[in-house]
Amino acid sequence: MCVISLLLATLPTVTALALHAFTPHPGPVHAEFFLIEAFIVAMITGLSLQTVAHLYRTAVEHHIARHDLALLAKTDALTDLANRLSLREFFQARMVAAKDADSQIAVHFLDLDGFKAINDRHGHPAGDAVLKEVARRLKAIVRSDDVVARLGGDEFVVLQADVLQDTEAEFIARRIIREISKPYAIGDKLLTISVSVGIATAPRMGLELERLLTCADSALYRAKAAGKARALFCVEVDAVKSVAA
Repeated sequence: MCVISLLLATLPTVTALALHAFTPHPGPVHAEFFLIEAFIVAMITGLSLQTVAHLYRTAVEHHIARHDLALLAKTDALTDLANRLSLREFFQARMVAAKDADSQIAVHFLDLDGFKAINDRHGHPAGDAVLKEVARRLKAIVRSDDVVARLGGDEFVVLQADVLQDTEAEFIARRIIREISKPYAIGDKLLTISVSVGIATAPRMGLELERLLTCADSALYRAKAAGKARALFCVEVDAVKSVAA
């Protein structure tokens, strides 16, 4: 709009000066004078257009850079999943929606079984490839209102919204275990892992994300102790631990 306004403002002036220059006058000085004026106005307009274009380009680049930085601050660099900061924001928004709908939120805390052995035997590049594939599979499982986040290492969280019964959370957890336990084609190798899941529901087990994560983490390690590749719900003993933490 600034560029168009500038053109509309100066074009009549340049045109009038140019036409006036070619209108018969008593002497040649008048024609040269008006031509010079027209040239100066046109040159100033051109410089102004360049300045406006430069300022616009700079503003756009600055906006894109700020957007990218904001995105990086809320995204896991390896998997492009939400990170802990972003998970907290999603949780707060989902809690408001759950209260309005009189539903629950299920926090699934995931820890990969056997992942350390892949890193030790095949190296970190293979481990990173597995983590990326885990992220892809998790995103394919959840619904559009659910959130998948990576907390770090081989720990992931699935935030399941609009849960009416525990069986819905259990169904998703079983599907996660089934999909994550399928083989991973990494290079010329087929690698296998499994996953253990701890589940805490809000508002039953708490209203704060950190408390729910601690509760789900306690249930997760009970699942590992019970044989891995299984899901357990947070119970009263886990809730007590989360309060103590």
